[in-house]
This record gives sequence, C-alpha cells and structure tokens, in this order.
Amino acid sequence: MEQTIEIDGVRLRYDVEGSGPRPVIVLHGWGCRASTMAIPAQAAAGAGTTVYNFDLPGFGGSTEPEEVWGIERYTACIEEFVRLKGLKRPVLIGHSFGGRMSIVYASRNEVDRVILIDAAGIKPRRSLRYYVKVYTFKAGKRLLPLLLGKERGGRVIDRWRGRAGSSDYANASSKMRAIMSRVVNEDLTALLPSIKAPTLLIWGEKDTATPMADARKMERLIPDAGLVSYPEAGHFSFLDRPGQTQAVIRSFINPDKQ
Repeated sequence: MEQTIEIDGVRLRYDVEGSGPRPVIVLHGWGCRASTMAIPAQAAAGAGTTVYNFDLPGFGGSTEPEEVWGIERYTACIEEFVRLKGLKRPVLIGHSFGGRMSIVYASRNEVDRVILIDAAGIKPRRSLRYYVKVYTFKAGKRLLPLLLGKERGGRVIDRWRGRAGSSDYANASSKMRAIMSRVVNEDLTALLPSIKAPTLLIWGEKDTATPMADARKMERLIPDAGLVSYPEAGHFSFLDRPGQTQAVIRSFINPDKQ
C-alpha cells in the first residue's frame, strides 16, 4: 500500500506491506527507488512483520530536500519517521547508499537486526590521478566564472562535471549532485564497532562500486557480523541472485522458523 508523510520539508513516499508488530525498514541505493528493493522487501514480509519500503528524499515519488543534505540529515529523516509511527527496534535493510543510512541509524539506535547489501560507507583509497582530477576541477571551478563570466562558466563546469562523473551524477539534478558529492566523501568506518545488533552482509564478489574489501572490513569491525558473498554477482547482488538473497534474508530475520 502506497503512503506519504511530510518530514523535514520533504514529502516522503513509501510502500507498506504486512501488519505485524515487527517493523522492517528498507532503504534503497543512489538513483533507485522503493521498487528496486522489491526482492529483499518481499523476503522480509511475512507473519509478524510490517515492511516500510521508502523512496528516499530526492528519488522516486519523494521530493528533494530543500537544502544539501548529508547522511546525517537523511538518517534523521528516517529516525523521525520511526518516532512518529511509534516503531520499536526495527530491522534495517540497506543497499549501497541505503546501507550508509543503516550504518548511522544502527550505530546510535536500538535495532533488532541489520542487513547491509553491497553497502557504501567506507571511504575508498584514492590514486594520485584521482587527486589531480579533483584539484584541477576545483581550480577550474574557481577560475572559469572569472574568465568566461558566471553564467557561461557555470555551463562549462556542469558539462565538465557530467563527463567526469558517474552516470548517477550526470543524471541527477544540481541539488542531488551536490548531495551526492557530499555523501560519497563521508567515511563511516568509525561507526561500525557501535553496531551491536546481529548484522548480515550480502555482497557481490564482482562489485566494483563497493568492493569485497569493504565487506571484509565491515565484517571485521561490526561485533556480530556475518558475510554471504556471491561469485560473479555485482553491485546489485540481490538482483543477480534473487532466490538466494530471499532465502538468506528469511533465514536471518526468522532463524527459529528454519
């Protein structure tokens, strides 16, 4: 069932499945929407659960934030939803960008269980080439408006940014581009030891966006974590291995029913 709610200036759209007392929060990755997470959401739905599957702010049917949010504001939005709905100790399922939110949420709130699927949150090591590109762009961003004028210089910068960035970045609005730039540079490694709930890591071994090294680091730093990886699967491992993912999630959420 589709519903909406106003939180922090955003109209938040979400789907609800089930009516049990055990809440499950499902958070998608960047550039996606609730429907992308149908497989893990359906796996979590069952006797005793109510699944809340979100279009996160700026995606799908939810409106963009009025300001440039970081991961803190995104997480606070979900925390406020949980408070308003009176939910207790939810199960969290987060893919990629949604995994970032799950890490922050679980590090400071009581949760029942956490499922991180190809989750972001560990800042990657950067090559010298990367830093040359970044600082060249920053210099151009400062100089081009002076040389070409603010309007023309801005258009050149946007084209440059679009060619150099990912497809997610190129396809986003200017506000969401600024949010993405802010979010991807937030390193959540220090929060991982604060996640006390049982945590399941689901990963594609061919994931190049959030590589297996990230999964192993999370498994090492989260006190009660276990890793399931799929050979030949990529960043959307749950789409590459739908049946396995549903079975693993059901077993993790309801171990007594196996």
